[in-house]
Amino acid sequence: MAELSASRIAEYQENGYLFERELFSKEEIETLANTARNDHAMDQAAASRDDGEGNAVRLSLWNHPGDGIYGMFARCERVVNRVEDLLDDEAYHYHSKMILKDARTGGAWAWHQDYGYWYQNGVLSPNLCSVMIAVDDATVENGCLQVLKKSHHLGRINHILTGDQAGADMERVEEARKRLELVHCEMKAGDALFFHSNTLHCSAANRSEHPRWSLICCYNAKSNNPYKESHHPCYTKLHKVSEEEVLKVGRSDARKSEVAFANLTKEDQSADSLER
Repeated sequence: MAELSASRIAEYQENGYLFERELFSKEEIETLANTARNDHAMDQAAASRDDGEGNAVRLSLWNHPGDGIYGMFARCERVVNRVEDLLDDEAYHYHSKMILKDARTGGAWAWHQDYGYWYQNGVLSPNLCSVMIAVDDATVENGCLQVLKKSHHLGRINHILTGDQAGADMERVEEARKRLELVHCEMKAGDALFFHSNTLHCSAANRSEHPRWSLICCYNAKSNNPYKESHHPCYTKLHKVSEEEVLKVGRSDARKSEVAFANLTKEDQSADSLER
């Protein structure tokens, strides 16, 4: 069932991103936030990436959505149906991650395209979509996501590994910044941002007293199944769940944090395979 109008789909295709405000209710997002902040396994699985300024970017990643609260968000019809409208294809779960940008210490992310990494994994086309769900309010002060509007039309830009992070060729990024509008993606908790895998984006360090955690669910089109195996899944049927399952699972202490976290240090080769 289509969730987005033709005009909304056209907006995404033109700009490379699309806001969906209040996609999740206050109770839903608070349930997610409370689960994540008290999830010892997530904390233990979190990998740190130095931003070059003495601050650490922390994130936890998992390849399969699972049956817990994280999986309910990633498998929820209101998310997946919108993604399928944007991909014009059946979507499957490529991976999800929680970005743990803590108050005062959360580091910056360099300018990059997601496809700059995922290209290395045998994905032929950039027909992938990421959905950033704001767990906390995202503001300029706490390092919200920044995007270059319409930058996905530039195609894939070469990415280079520098220190702990891989970033897009800054010569091209600087030229793009002269021509394209910079958008600070400020969001309230429960808002979502859908963005194209070639959309250039970054974020500044969190200098504020407020955390900025966000859940990012990434999807690939079925017809874009990778031609080789990597640390992220090839096509795996995604079983959608109804809207009610988010709170039903979130209210169950026995089920709400079921997921298998990946070991980013050992397993994630998307960036490590790039040239320095």
